[in-house]
Amino acid sequence: MSTGAGTRTGYQDCLIGGGRHELLRVVTPGGPAAVRELDALVVTKVSVGPMDNNAYLLECRGTGELVLVDAANDATTLLALVDDRPLARVVTTHRHRDHWVALEEVVTATGARTAAGADDVDGIPVGTDEPLADGDVVEVGQASLEVIHLVGHTPGSVALLYEDPSGHPHLFTGDSLFPGGPGKTSGPEAFASLLDDVSRKIFDRLPDDTWFYPGHGKDSTLGAERASLPEWRARGW
Repeated sequence: MSTGAGTRTGYQDCLIGGGRHELLRVVTPGGPAAVRELDALVVTKVSVGPMDNNAYLLECRGTGELVLVDAANDATTLLALVDDRPLARVVTTHRHRDHWVALEEVVTATGARTAAGADDVDGIPVGTDEPLADGDVVEVGQASLEVIHLVGHTPGSVALLYEDPSGHPHLFTGDSLFPGGPGKTSGPEAFASLLDDVSRKIFDRLPDDTWFYPGHGKDSTLGAERASLPEWRARGW
């Protein structure tokens, strides 16, 4: 694969937040994909486009069904990952352009359905087949991901939670949560809304070994970030 996306790298053990976790190797635009194989789900991470966006291809190991989280850019790379397998849907985590540049090309090529937070669909120029609300479920074959609505980075931003029955939770956060803090907001009110939602819906609910996958850059765990919540609120960004 000329983009390098077909080369797969895995995880290596490291210590984060006092516990042992697997570290997803850094991905870069045009570089190799990184793959995590869970019992029921395979997570493939690539970086695409000039803003180093992460896109995640989720594959049900029982049925082979695929779901793509953010057709952010570089449709050639994303379609090469899908290959000739059945792509059921593309979930767009929020309406910012860098997260849907390749959406139209990917859904045209694959026939996949589209999904996005209901309050963001007007900002996405490709029609949304499945507007998502808090508590909805996105199916990936035999695996289920819960939609978590997080207001602040955009009005309709969503995260996707996979509670692995044989392991720890996995959370795809878009640009609402990164290692080091919440995503960018338009002002103090939006920041307070986002941090309140992230605190209540994510940190208050999920354990420290929850692994989260942001829309740009490296992954982290909630345990590695939890102690910084007061600092984030005090600094206001």
